[in-house]
Amino acid sequence: MSKILGIIGGGQLGMMIAEAAKKMPDEISEIIVLDPTENCPAAQAGATQIIADFKDKNAIIELANKSDIITYEIESGDSDVLKSVQDKAEINPSPETLKIIQDKFLQKSFLRENKIPVPEFIEIKNIEDVKEGVKKFGIPAMLKARRDAYDGRGNFKINSEDEVQKAYDYFKGQPLLLEKFVPFSMEVSVIASRNTIGQIKTYPLVENIHQENILRETIAPARVSEDISKKAEEIAKKTMSVLKGAGIFGIEMFVTKDEDVVINEIAPRVHNSGHHTLQSSKTSQFEQHLRAILGLELGSTELIHNSIMYNILGDSSFTGEYLPLNISESGVFLKMYGKKISKPSRKLGHVNIIGINNESTDELLEKLQSLKPKTVTKPSD
Repeated sequence: MSKILGIIGGGQLGMMIAEAAKKMPDEISEIIVLDPTENCPAAQAGATQIIADFKDKNAIIELANKSDIITYEIESGDSDVLKSVQDKAEINPSPETLKIIQDKFLQKSFLRENKIPVPEFIEIKNIEDVKEGVKKFGIPAMLKARRDAYDGRGNFKINSEDEVQKAYDYFKGQPLLLEKFVPFSMEVSVIASRNTIGQIKTYPLVENIHQENILRETIAPARVSEDISKKAEEIAKKTMSVLKGAGIFGIEMFVTKDEDVVINEIAPRVHNSGHHTLQSSKTSQFEQHLRAILGLELGSTELIHNSIMYNILGDSSFTGEYLPLNISESGVFLKMYGKKISKPSRKLGHVNIIGINNESTDELLEKLQSLKPKTVTKPSD
C-alpha cells in the first residue's frame, strides 16, 4: 500500500525528493513538507505544505499525524521532538542518528570512537580552551559551531594567535569545537545509502571545488588514484554501518597531501554533490533515498557518464528578482529551484554537464567554461 511521505524542509532538496516521489506512485501517494517559506520549492513541485519553522514542535507533531513516514532535507529539525512522534510515523534517518550528526562534536566523537579517521579536535567551553587548543594544534586551526552550520557557515579559520579572541567572539556564546587544520590536496565526497534492512551502497567518489565555503563544482568521478577511491569507499561503508541510519548520507572528506583520507563532516540527507546523479547515474540520489527509507532494494549506483555539476549562485552585486536562465545544449541539463529572489551566493539552481558522447572530464570542463556566462543571474528590472 502506498504511503504518505512527510519531509522536514521544502527547499531544493525537498523539491527534488518530491519530484522523485511522484515517479513512485505505487509506493508514495502524497507528499507533505514542513517549511517556513510560503510556496517553497517543494510546494511548487506539488507537495502539500505546512508553513512553520523546522523546529516548531506543534508543526512536527502535525506532520507526523498526517504522514506514514518522515524524512528531512535539512538537519535542523528537533531530534527530541522527532523521537517523541515515532509512534505516529516511521522516521528515517532515525532521530537517534540525526542527534549524533546534528552536533559536530558528537559526530566527530562518534566517528573517532568507531575508529573512523577524522581531524584531531577538542571541545571548547571558554576562551582559554581555544588558546590551549591553538597551542596544541598549531596555526592555522578551525573553530566551528557545533550545531546549525552548513555551506561554511559556522566556521572560523584562525590564522594567527591574535585572531583567537576575534574568532571566539564571532560565535557569540554558541557551543564550539576546535579542529586541527588539515592541509588537504582535494575535497571529495561519497554519496552513500543504507536501507532499513541494512543494505549499503555507495556512489563513485566525486571531487568538490568550493568558492567562499560554498560548493561550486562537483566533478564525477574524482580525479584521484584507485587507491584513494577505495579508501574513501571503505570509510563511507564503515560509517554507514556504524551509524545505522536509513537514507542517503553525504560524507564529505579531505584527501591529505600524503594521500590519506579523513572525514570532514556528514550530512544525513541527500547532498549537493550528488545532484549529478540525476543524469549521470542509473539511479539518482533522490530515488535512492526514497528506496532506502521505504525499505526497498537499493538501485544501481553505477556512473554511466562522466559529469560536472555547477551550482548557479546569486550574484554578489544585487538582491531581488532576476531574469530566467535559458540554456539549451546537448548534454547540458539546467535545473532551477523556483526561488524568486536572488541573494548573494544563494543557491538558485544548477547545471549538470553530462558526457553523453563519452566526453572526457577535461572536455566537460572546457564546455563548462563556455557555459559560465550563461549561468550569471541578472536583475529583471
